[in-house]
Amino acid sequence: MTSKVDANYRYIAAANELNVRIAQRQQLLALYTTLVLGLLAALVAFRPETGGPRVPIEWLIMGFPVASLCLVFLNYKTELALTNLRNFLAALERLGEAHLELPSYNTDPSWADGANRARRFHDYSAALLVGSSNALGLGALWRIHPGFFSWDSISVWLTGLTAIGTVAVLLWMPRWSYRPARRG
Repeated sequence: MTSKVDANYRYIAAANELNVRIAQRQQLLALYTTLVLGLLAALVAFRPETGGPRVPIEWLIMGFPVASLCLVFLNYKTELALTNLRNFLAALERLGEAHLELPSYNTDPSWADGANRARRFHDYSAALLVGSSNALGLGALWRIHPGFFSWDSISVWLTGLTAIGTVAVLLWMPRWSYRPARRG
């Protein structure tokens, strides 16, 4: 005997999954901040005055664009998962035309648009973190390791260009957010 899982249980399960994905998206900012602080600490720890062996700082500075790209990829993955889950929830809200009689968070554009506007601040925060952390990394390289900071250095250019590109993508990310079908 097979049992069908009723739409309410499916909705609850998907809504819980959606909340988990939103929490993971927030945790990405903490992970990124931790990685950047570790990179900055290493830049300071390997300053030339310590008298230790020469460390390949140009490799260390490349950690900033790698961390920035990882944040973008993980944010994009999360955005796709959130959009997929919200599409599923919207389909469940439309069962039996219930969305015409009950408030429906995922099918009513006024609710979804408000949520998207609020979520935009996550994208602003991520873009600000990426831009400022890469600037801090380049500033630390310039100030602490002036011999490694050169305008003809590929590491400096890759770090700067990747920072600009990842900030742009993070600010563009809301264009991929869930949007409910407009009632016609």
